[in-house]
Formats: sequence, C-alpha cells, structure tokens
Amino acid sequence: MKDLNALMQQAQAMQQRLQDAQAKMAESSAVGTSGGGLVSIALKGPGEITSVTIDDSLMVPGEGEILADLIVAAHADAKRKLDEVNAALMREAAGPMAGMNIPGMPKLF
Repeated sequence: MKDLNALMQQAQAMQQRLQDAQAKMAESSAVGTSGGGLVSIALKGPGEITSVTIDDSLMVPGEGEILADLIVAAHADAKRKLDEVNAALMREAAGPMAGMNIPGMPKLF
C-alpha cells in the first residue's frame, strides 16, 4: 500500500509539472524570419501571430507573390521554433517519463 501512495504522489507531482508547463507554453514566443530578415513574424503561445514586420523594399507593385511567399516562410520558421520551445517545456515537465508509451495515456514527448 505504501508503494501505491508513493506512486499517487508522483503522479500528482507530474500532473502539476505538466500544468505548469502548459502555462509556460501559453506565454512562450518565437520569431521567424525569411528573405534574409526582410520579413519577420512573431508568434506566441499555441501559434497566435503577435507581429509582422516587412521591409519597405518589398513594398513594390508587382511583387505581391514574392512577399506572400516570404510571409509564409517566415511563419513556418516561427512555428517550427515555437514548437521546439514548447516540446522542450513538455519534456522537462515529463521528466523521466518523457518518451514513455503508457497505454491509455498520451505520449509524453
């Protein structure tokens, strides 16, 4: 019975760490760039765009397709970086259980 109590305490502690990590993920941010820094996009939390910066040199008539491609690339770069930050937070929260595949539970990074 002692082992069961210890296991329950560990589970509760891990649940708290995961909740803390989720709170940190909601506040995490990343900036992605493209075109050698001509376009940058900042993301926060699960992927909310907080800012877009476009160099004035790209504001030329007829260059809309290039600008659109650079915006998409900057967003992809920012999303990749944000996903890496959030995955690291979850791995840290999961501790020794990270990567374990326990039936009935989601995989913990």
